[in-house]
Amino acid sequence: MKICSGTIRELLSDGPVLLDGAWGTELQAQGLGIGEVPDFWNLSHPERVEHVARNYVDAGSRVVLTNTFRANGIAQAEHSDISRLSEVNRLGVEISRQAAGGRAAVFASIGPSGKLLLTHGVDAECLRMAFDEQAQALASAAPDAIVIETMTDLKEAEYAIAAARATGLPVVACMVFDSGRAKDHTMMGVSPEEAAAALTELGVDVVGANCGIGVEGYVSICRRMALATELPVWIKANAGIPEIVSGEVVYRTTPDEYADHLEILIDAGASFVGGCCGTNPEFVAAMNLRLEKIKSAST
Repeated sequence: MKICSGTIRELLSDGPVLLDGAWGTELQAQGLGIGEVPDFWNLSHPERVEHVARNYVDAGSRVVLTNTFRANGIAQAEHSDISRLSEVNRLGVEISRQAAGGRAAVFASIGPSGKLLLTHGVDAECLRMAFDEQAQALASAAPDAIVIETMTDLKEAEYAIAAARATGLPVVACMVFDSGRAKDHTMMGVSPEEAAAALTELGVDVVGANCGIGVEGYVSICRRMALATELPVWIKANAGIPEIVSGEVVYRTTPDEYADHLEILIDAGASFVGGCCGTNPEFVAAMNLRLEKIKSAST
Protein backbone atom coordinates (compact mmCIF):
# COMPACT_ATOMS: atom_id res chain seq x y z
CA MET A 1 0.00 0.00 0.00
CA LYS A 2 1.30 3.42 -0.97
CA ILE A 3 0.78 6.06 1.74
CA CYS A 4 2.22 9.51 1.02
CA SER A 5 0.48 11.78 3.53
CA GLY A 6 1.81 11.93 7.08
CA THR A 7 -1.74 12.40 8.40
CA ILE A 8 -3.00 9.28 6.63
CA ARG A 9 0.07 7.29 7.65
CA GLU A 10 -0.38 8.23 11.29
CA LEU A 11 -4.05 7.27 11.29
CA LEU A 12 -3.34 3.89 9.70
CA SER A 13 -0.41 3.09 12.00
CA ASP A 14 -2.81 1.24 14.32
CA GLY A 15 -4.64 -0.62 11.56
CA PRO A 16 -7.99 0.08 9.85
CA VAL A 17 -9.59 3.39 10.78
CA LEU A 18 -13.20 3.77 11.92
CA LEU A 19 -15.08 6.69 10.34
CA ASP A 20 -18.39 8.32 11.27
CA GLY A 21 -21.90 7.70 9.91
CA ALA A 22 -24.67 9.72 8.28
CA TRP A 23 -25.13 13.40 9.10
CA GLY A 24 -28.40 14.43 7.47
CA THR A 25 -30.64 12.07 9.40
CA GLU A 26 -28.85 12.87 12.65
CA LEU A 27 -29.42 16.59 12.11
CA GLN A 28 -33.07 15.84 11.37
CA ALA A 29 -33.22 14.07 14.73
CA GLN A 30 -31.94 17.32 16.23
CA GLY A 31 -34.82 19.24 14.65
CA LEU A 32 -33.67 20.08 11.11
CA GLY A 33 -36.86 20.75 9.18
CA ILE A 34 -37.91 19.72 5.69
CA GLY A 35 -36.46 22.22 3.23
CA GLU A 36 -33.85 23.55 5.67
CA VAL A 37 -30.25 23.51 4.47
CA PRO A 38 -28.15 21.49 6.96
CA ASP A 39 -24.93 23.41 6.30
CA PHE A 40 -26.39 26.71 7.48
CA TRP A 41 -27.07 25.19 10.88
CA ASN A 42 -23.38 25.90 11.47
CA LEU A 43 -24.54 29.52 11.84
CA SER A 44 -27.91 29.09 13.53
CA HIS A 45 -27.55 25.92 15.64
CA PRO A 46 -23.84 25.16 16.13
CA GLU A 47 -24.50 23.34 19.42
CA ARG A 48 -26.78 20.84 17.67
CA VAL A 49 -24.25 20.24 14.90
CA GLU A 50 -21.57 19.72 17.54
CA HIS A 51 -23.85 17.22 19.29
CA VAL A 52 -23.97 15.08 16.13
CA ALA A 53 -20.19 15.11 15.71
CA ARG A 54 -19.55 14.41 19.40
CA ASN A 55 -21.92 11.44 19.39
CA TYR A 56 -19.87 9.87 16.61
CA VAL A 57 -16.60 10.49 18.41
CA ASP A 58 -18.04 9.08 21.64
CA ALA A 59 -19.12 5.98 19.68
CA GLY A 60 -15.56 5.38 18.49
CA SER A 61 -15.04 7.34 15.27
CA ARG A 62 -11.37 8.19 14.75
CA VAL A 63 -12.29 10.48 11.86
CA VAL A 64 -15.29 12.81 11.95
CA LEU A 65 -16.49 14.82 8.96
CA THR A 66 -17.92 18.36 8.86
CA ASN A 67 -21.39 19.75 8.20
CA THR A 68 -20.29 21.28 4.88
CA PHE A 69 -21.42 18.69 2.32
CA ARG A 70 -23.43 21.15 0.21
CA ALA A 71 -21.71 24.38 1.26
CA ASN A 72 -20.67 25.39 -2.26
CA GLY A 73 -21.76 28.39 -4.28
CA ILE A 74 -23.60 26.39 -6.93
CA ALA A 75 -25.69 24.25 -4.58
CA GLN A 76 -26.52 27.30 -2.46
CA ALA A 77 -26.85 29.88 -5.24
CA GLU A 78 -30.41 30.77 -4.19
CA HIS A 79 -29.82 30.83 -0.43
CA SER A 80 -30.45 34.16 1.27
CA ASP A 81 -27.23 33.86 3.30
CA ILE A 82 -24.93 32.85 0.44
CA SER A 83 -22.66 35.78 1.33
CA ARG A 84 -21.83 33.88 4.54
CA LEU A 85 -20.86 30.66 2.77
CA SER A 86 -17.18 30.96 3.65
CA GLU A 87 -18.17 31.38 7.28
CA VAL A 88 -20.38 28.29 7.06
CA ASN A 89 -17.39 26.26 5.88
CA ARG A 90 -14.98 27.60 8.48
CA LEU A 91 -17.47 27.02 11.27
CA GLY A 92 -18.09 23.48 10.02
CA VAL A 93 -14.45 22.62 10.67
CA GLU A 94 -14.33 24.45 13.98
CA ILE A 95 -17.49 22.77 15.27
CA SER A 96 -16.26 19.27 14.43
CA ARG A 97 -12.86 20.04 15.94
CA GLN A 98 -14.52 21.19 19.16
CA ALA A 99 -16.57 17.99 19.23
CA ALA A 100 -13.54 15.82 18.52
CA GLY A 101 -11.63 17.28 21.45
CA GLY A 102 -8.39 15.78 20.22
CA ARG A 103 -9.87 12.28 20.16
CA ALA A 104 -10.50 12.18 16.39
CA ALA A 105 -9.20 13.76 13.21
CA VAL A 106 -11.41 16.23 11.35
CA PHE A 107 -11.84 15.68 7.61
CA ALA A 108 -13.71 18.49 5.86
CA SER A 109 -16.53 17.41 3.55
CA ILE A 110 -17.00 18.62 -0.03
CA GLY A 111 -19.97 17.18 -1.88
CA PRO A 112 -21.24 17.59 -5.45
CA SER A 113 -22.67 20.79 -6.90
CA GLY A 114 -26.06 19.26 -7.59
CA LYS A 115 -25.74 20.21 -11.28
CA LEU A 116 -24.60 18.05 -14.19
CA LEU A 117 -21.95 18.99 -16.71
CA LEU A 118 -23.45 16.45 -19.11
CA THR A 119 -26.77 18.30 -19.34
CA HIS A 120 -25.10 21.73 -19.28
CA GLY A 121 -26.62 22.48 -15.90
CA VAL A 122 -23.28 23.98 -14.96
CA ASP A 123 -20.07 24.81 -16.80
CA ALA A 124 -16.50 23.88 -15.93
CA GLU A 125 -15.44 27.39 -14.90
CA CYS A 126 -18.32 27.70 -12.42
CA LEU A 127 -17.41 24.35 -10.90
CA ARG A 128 -13.76 25.32 -10.56
CA MET A 129 -14.66 28.59 -8.90
CA ALA A 130 -17.19 27.06 -6.50
CA PHE A 131 -14.88 24.26 -5.39
CA ASP A 132 -11.89 26.61 -5.10
CA GLU A 133 -13.88 28.93 -2.84
CA GLN A 134 -15.12 26.10 -0.66
CA ALA A 135 -11.76 24.36 -0.38
CA GLN A 136 -9.98 27.57 0.56
CA ALA A 137 -12.62 28.44 3.17
CA LEU A 138 -12.34 24.97 4.71
CA ALA A 139 -8.55 25.08 4.66
CA SER A 140 -8.56 28.42 6.50
CA ALA A 141 -9.88 26.55 9.56
CA ALA A 142 -7.09 23.93 9.30
CA PRO A 143 -8.87 20.55 9.05
CA ASP A 144 -6.70 17.44 8.98
CA ALA A 145 -7.80 16.55 5.43
CA ILE A 146 -10.51 17.15 2.84
CA VAL A 147 -12.98 14.50 1.67
CA ILE A 148 -14.55 14.78 -1.80
CA GLU A 149 -17.60 12.54 -1.42
CA THR A 150 -20.74 11.25 -3.14
CA MET A 151 -19.45 12.11 -6.61
CA THR A 152 -21.21 10.63 -9.65
CA ASP A 153 -19.15 12.33 -12.37
CA LEU A 154 -15.39 11.86 -12.57
CA LYS A 155 -15.02 15.21 -14.33
CA GLU A 156 -16.74 17.06 -11.50
CA ALA A 157 -14.62 15.09 -9.03
CA GLU A 158 -11.55 16.22 -10.94
CA TYR A 159 -12.36 19.90 -10.37
CA ALA A 160 -13.08 19.31 -6.70
CA ILE A 161 -9.85 17.33 -6.26
CA ALA A 162 -7.79 20.07 -7.94
CA ALA A 163 -9.28 22.64 -5.56
CA ALA A 164 -8.65 20.45 -2.53
CA ARG A 165 -5.08 19.59 -3.53
CA ALA A 166 -4.29 23.29 -3.98
CA THR A 167 -4.75 23.70 -0.20
CA GLY A 168 -1.85 21.34 0.51
CA LEU A 169 -4.08 19.14 2.70
CA PRO A 170 -4.43 15.36 2.25
CA VAL A 171 -7.34 14.49 -0.05
CA VAL A 172 -9.80 11.60 -0.01
CA ALA A 173 -11.99 11.15 -3.12
CA CYS A 174 -15.11 8.96 -3.22
CA MET A 175 -17.53 7.99 -5.96
CA VAL A 176 -21.08 6.61 -5.74
CA PHE A 177 -21.71 3.17 -7.26
CA ASP A 178 -25.39 2.35 -7.69
CA SER A 179 -26.02 1.99 -11.44
CA GLY A 180 -25.94 -0.73 -14.07
CA ARG A 181 -27.35 -4.23 -13.90
CA ALA A 182 -25.15 -5.19 -10.94
CA LYS A 183 -25.30 -1.74 -9.30
CA ASP A 184 -21.51 -1.61 -9.57
CA HIS A 185 -21.01 1.46 -11.78
CA THR A 186 -21.41 5.18 -11.27
CA MET A 187 -24.35 7.01 -12.84
CA MET A 188 -21.98 7.92 -15.69
CA GLY A 189 -21.06 4.27 -16.30
CA VAL A 190 -17.64 4.25 -14.61
CA SER A 191 -16.51 0.96 -13.06
CA PRO A 192 -14.72 0.65 -9.67
CA GLU A 193 -11.46 -0.15 -11.48
CA GLU A 194 -11.75 2.86 -13.77
CA ALA A 195 -12.64 5.14 -10.88
CA ALA A 196 -9.77 3.96 -8.68
CA ALA A 197 -7.27 4.38 -11.51
CA ALA A 198 -8.55 7.83 -12.46
CA LEU A 199 -8.64 9.14 -8.89
CA THR A 200 -5.15 7.79 -8.25
CA GLU A 201 -3.90 9.55 -11.37
CA LEU A 202 -5.41 12.81 -10.08
CA GLY A 203 -3.09 12.67 -7.10
CA VAL A 204 -5.36 11.97 -4.15
CA ASP A 205 -4.17 10.25 -0.97
CA VAL A 206 -7.14 7.89 -0.49
CA VAL A 207 -9.71 6.56 -2.97
CA GLY A 208 -13.11 5.21 -2.09
CA ALA A 209 -16.85 4.84 -2.41
CA ASN A 210 -19.80 6.03 -0.38
CA CYS A 211 -23.61 6.14 -0.42
CA GLY A 212 -25.57 4.51 -3.24
CA ILE A 213 -26.04 0.93 -2.07
CA GLY A 214 -25.85 -1.23 1.03
CA VAL A 215 -22.74 -2.62 2.65
CA GLU A 216 -23.14 -6.05 1.01
CA GLY A 217 -22.76 -4.52 -2.43
CA TYR A 218 -19.71 -2.52 -1.48
CA VAL A 219 -17.61 -5.57 -0.56
CA SER A 220 -16.91 -6.48 -4.19
CA ILE A 221 -16.58 -2.81 -5.18
CA CYS A 222 -14.01 -2.34 -2.43
CA ARG A 223 -12.07 -5.38 -3.61
CA ARG A 224 -12.07 -4.19 -7.19
CA MET A 225 -10.91 -0.70 -6.24
CA ALA A 226 -8.16 -2.07 -4.01
CA LEU A 227 -6.83 -4.21 -6.86
CA ALA A 228 -6.71 -1.17 -9.15
CA THR A 229 -4.70 1.15 -6.89
CA GLU A 230 -1.90 1.13 -4.34
CA LEU A 231 -3.65 3.81 -2.29
CA PRO A 232 -5.71 3.16 0.86
CA VAL A 233 -9.43 2.55 0.22
CA TRP A 234 -12.28 4.34 2.03
CA ILE A 235 -15.76 2.76 2.24
CA LYS A 236 -18.96 4.31 3.67
CA ALA A 237 -21.97 2.29 2.54
CA ASN A 238 -25.66 2.85 3.24
CA ALA A 239 -27.62 0.80 5.77
CA GLY A 240 -29.24 -1.10 2.92
CA ILE A 241 -31.51 0.15 0.16
CA PRO A 242 -34.03 2.69 1.48
CA GLU A 243 -37.74 1.85 1.49
CA ILE A 244 -40.72 4.18 1.86
CA VAL A 245 -43.00 3.02 4.67
CA SER A 246 -46.02 5.20 5.55
CA GLY A 247 -44.26 8.16 3.99
CA GLU A 248 -41.07 7.58 5.97
CA VAL A 249 -37.68 6.53 4.59
CA VAL A 250 -36.66 3.26 6.28
CA TYR A 251 -33.32 1.43 6.16
CA ARG A 252 -33.57 -2.25 7.13
CA THR A 253 -29.95 -3.07 7.95
CA THR A 254 -29.28 -3.14 11.70
CA PRO A 255 -26.06 -1.96 13.39
CA ASP A 256 -24.98 -5.54 14.11
CA GLU A 257 -25.75 -6.69 10.57
CA TYR A 258 -23.68 -3.81 9.22
CA ALA A 259 -20.83 -4.59 11.62
CA ASP A 260 -20.91 -8.23 10.47
CA HIS A 261 -19.44 -6.99 7.17
CA LEU A 262 -16.55 -5.10 8.74
CA GLU A 263 -14.00 -7.91 8.65
CA ILE A 264 -15.08 -8.84 5.11
CA LEU A 265 -14.56 -5.24 3.98
CA ILE A 266 -11.14 -5.09 5.60
CA ASP A 267 -10.17 -8.39 3.94
CA ALA A 268 -11.38 -6.89 0.65
CA GLY A 269 -8.91 -4.03 1.08
CA ALA A 270 -10.69 -1.30 3.06
CA SER A 271 -8.44 0.82 5.27
CA PHE A 272 -11.11 3.36 6.29
CA VAL A 273 -14.63 2.12 7.11
CA GLY A 274 -17.73 3.98 8.25
CA GLY A 275 -21.35 4.45 7.24
CA CYS A 276 -23.50 6.67 5.05
CA CYS A 277 -27.28 7.06 4.73
CA GLY A 278 -29.27 5.21 7.39
CA THR A 279 -26.33 4.73 9.75
CA ASN A 280 -25.91 6.48 13.10
CA PRO A 281 -23.74 6.36 16.26
CA GLU A 282 -25.16 2.92 17.10
CA PHE A 283 -23.67 1.60 13.86
CA VAL A 284 -20.31 3.17 14.68
CA ALA A 285 -20.38 1.70 18.20
CA ALA A 286 -21.15 -1.77 16.80
CA MET A 287 -18.31 -1.45 14.28
CA ASN A 288 -15.98 -0.20 17.00
CA LEU A 289 -16.60 -3.30 19.12
CA ARG A 290 -16.09 -5.55 16.11
CA LEU A 291 -12.91 -3.73 15.09
CA GLU A 292 -11.46 -4.12 18.57
CA LYS A 293 -12.07 -7.87 18.37
CA ILE A 294 -10.47 -8.03 14.93
CA LYS A 295 -7.38 -6.19 16.13
CA SER A 296 -7.14 -8.31 19.29
CA ALA A 297 -7.35 -11.51 17.26
CA SER A 298 -4.51 -10.36 14.99
CA THR A 299 -2.04 -9.63 17.85
